Amino acid sequence: MTDYHPGLDGVIATESSISDIDGKKGILSYRGYSIEELAQKSTFEETAYLVLTGELPSSTELQDFTKQINKRRDLPSGLINLLQTLPKNTKSIDVLQLSISSLGSFYPIEFDAEKLNQGKYTKDYFLELSAGIIGSVGSIVAAWNRIKNNKDYIKPVDKLSYAENFMHMLDDEITTTPLVNRIVDATFILHAEHTINASTFTAMVTSSTLANPTQVISSAIGSLSGPLHGGANQKVVSMLEEIKSKDNVSSWLDKRLSDKQVVWGMGHREYSTKDPRANILTNMVGELFKEQSGKVSSMFETAMALEKACDAKLSKKGVYANVDFYSGILYKEIGIPVDLFTTLFAISRTSGWLAHWIEQVSNNKIFRPTQNYVGSKPRQYKQKD
Repeated sequence: MTDYHPGLDGVIATESSISDIDGKKGILSYRGYSIEELAQKSTFEETAYLVLTGELPSSTELQDFTKQINKRRDLPSGLINLLQTLPKNTKSIDVLQLSISSLGSFYPIEFDAEKLNQGKYTKDYFLELSAGIIGSVGSIVAAWNRIKNNKDYIKPVDKLSYAENFMHMLDDEITTTPLVNRIVDATFILHAEHTINASTFTAMVTSSTLANPTQVISSAIGSLSGPLHGGANQKVVSMLEEIKSKDNVSSWLDKRLSDKQVVWGMGHREYSTKDPRANILTNMVGELFKEQSGKVSSMFETAMALEKACDAKLSKKGVYANVDFYSGILYKEIGIPVDLFTTLFAISRTSGWLAHWIEQVSNNKIFRPTQNYVGSKPRQYKQKD
């Protein structure tokens, strides 16, 4: 191949059976199951099992998988001590990347290339190892939120679901209801997997070197941290705060487009229609405001007005609201700090990254793309005066 594709746009880098997108129809599926059906009927634990293994679990399999997750929800004291040494103003996503990278120090992980090549690592091995990382990642985010606010670490409760336990450990001042917990669970499902995006490709490249899986996840988190990927939902909230009111939307948008600036949460490289995940979250936002006050907030009104204005001006270009447009609003209204938004994305996507790790190492070839060299022609060395 000699063609140059900036950003690898359109280049097929792998074959995968994990998730699929039909961007023209606005369809996202995990292992053949529509995201709408999973968000309505499944749980994050069940969906994570599906993404990792390819099939929905039996009740016994789900119970065993949940127990494996729960084993790692209570963080070791050494990891808590590590978090306590960090400056309180450290970005939460940076803390998460550091902490995940350190997990191998607290939980020795065996991942040997020779054993892998000999086929000695079974489905149960991959599942148990993945469950441990998934169990830790949510607790790390919750623990850091407590520590940076000079609060004591809250231990997990086994009887609670993943989403319920995360909210329990996060902040005892946040009011949770069954609806709030269901919304958090659904957002974890909606962000669990999304084909070969930047962070997933990063995970695949790292996986191809046969690196430790904690380093695979750490590298993916680094990729996710950028505002063009996982940081976009934080930018949406800042943008809506800047607009201030639905009455300012029209003039703000005209100037934004005139200046050729990004409208955060609008448009997606894979979809030429509205992101199907955004449709699900739109309904959940309405349910939440109905439960909380019977009316929508000023920020939600601004968001609705902005989406309507963008539809009028950008839909003909195939630009519609994406998942980040609404996830940020939901998180903020629930009471989750804005600094944690990208880490919630990481909690969700860890299951997808691990699924791609398993898929990559099971039929591995190290990534080594080539380049078109555009530098200097051969020249002689000569010292400059």
